[in-house]
Amino acid sequence: MTAGGPVEVPLFPLHTVLFPDGLLPLRLFEQRYLEMAKACLRDGTPFGVCRIREGAEVGAPAAYESIGCLATIAHWDMQQLGLLQITARGQRRFRVVSDEVRAGSLIVGRVELLPEEVDAPLPEHLLVCQQLLERVAAEHGERLFAKPYRFDSAVWVGARLAEVLPLPGTAKQRLLELDGVSRLEALHQFIAQQS
Repeated sequence: MTAGGPVEVPLFPLHTVLFPDGLLPLRLFEQRYLEMAKACLRDGTPFGVCRIREGAEVGAPAAYESIGCLATIAHWDMQQLGLLQITARGQRRFRVVSDEVRAGSLIVGRVELLPEEVDAPLPEHLLVCQQLLERVAAEHGERLFAKPYRFDSAVWVGARLAEVLPLPGTAKQRLLELDGVSRLEALHQFIAQQS
């Protein structure tokens, strides 16, 4: 999917925030999301993950944030009929322009892709963020992060730290909306306050 005009994608509102290159394990059992996943796998297309502002993940469509992240299905498994386990991988950030609820209560959004984040090497004063993430990766590794690890990337380090630090969902959402070094600066301030 390339930048340009708005495109249609199915939306999956969740009580979590997905960042580009992040991994998100999901258990799908509602018919609308099973059908969505089937279509995404068949057509090789993404779906959108948006954080829920109000409502629940199951049942009636929830109110959600307008900035989200595209996701592709990296792995899937169905060991039990009617329960699909997937691991989604974050792609590009997007803004929802409009949406509609379709048959089966699936929300389909018209979204525009946000510009690619401008990456940069980590500024020296932010190397503590890299060191913290290296310790987390050494302990938890591929259970949390997809390879290749890019510890020299401000965008990658900021996104991975935002995923694993104990931050409220509203804070993670604000971090998703920030770009690379700005995100890392905000996380650095949070880490400094904790020590």
